[in-house]
Amino acid sequence: MGASHSVDYSEEFYKHYAQRYSEVSHQLLQSVYMSSSHPALKTDMDLLECLTGLVSGRRGLDAGCGAGARDVHHLWGKGYDVYGIDAVEENIQVAKALHPEIADRVHVADLRDPLDFPDESFDFVICNAVIQHIEPDNLATLLSELARVLRPEGVLQLMFKNGKGVITVFDRDYGTERSFHLYDEGELLERVKSHHLLLVEPGEPGGLGGIMYFTDPKPVDHCVFYVRKSE
Repeated sequence: MGASHSVDYSEEFYKHYAQRYSEVSHQLLQSVYMSSSHPALKTDMDLLECLTGLVSGRRGLDAGCGAGARDVHHLWGKGYDVYGIDAVEENIQVAKALHPEIADRVHVADLRDPLDFPDESFDFVICNAVIQHIEPDNLATLLSELARVLRPEGVLQLMFKNGKGVITVFDRDYGTERSFHLYDEGELLERVKSHHLLLVEPGEPGGLGGIMYFTDPKPVDHCVFYVRKSE
């Protein structure tokens, strides 16, 4: 975190629970959905499989990879040239300890600052359950930067807690209350459209795409969609 930033109330949670968060993530304890608007959308892994099918290139970024960098390791194991960044140093330390083979692929970076990657660096970007920790006033920089580092025809996967305002819930996997910013899908789609990112509709019958919804085990309602960068 840069000295000029106010402290995000979620950051202390991740510093304290980084090891436990990695366990919850890798065991998919909160990644198997209680309900879903799409019959083919049941877990986080369904989203990753669809994402990789939407792009021809193999270079990707997980923006907010979380403690343990589960998805970075998963995609790297499938031959993708993928990197992860996260604002919390403890999250990256856990990732390097758990998966030393990707230690040079995960780094600390604050998503409220410009990203340290050249323009059009990636074929895909994952941003899952990240903006829920970012104040609305700081969201413009993040969305602009995610679009900037995407190559033409590249795809952004954006997952977020859905609604308006802030929600506080008791998370039984950590035994504590947690608070999250909620975002409206229509407003987000309009904002990313200004960066030439357009909604990806289902490409085949039964395929994932469009605006999708699910409820996680906490339970909290989520929305997720793919948007593709126009040339």
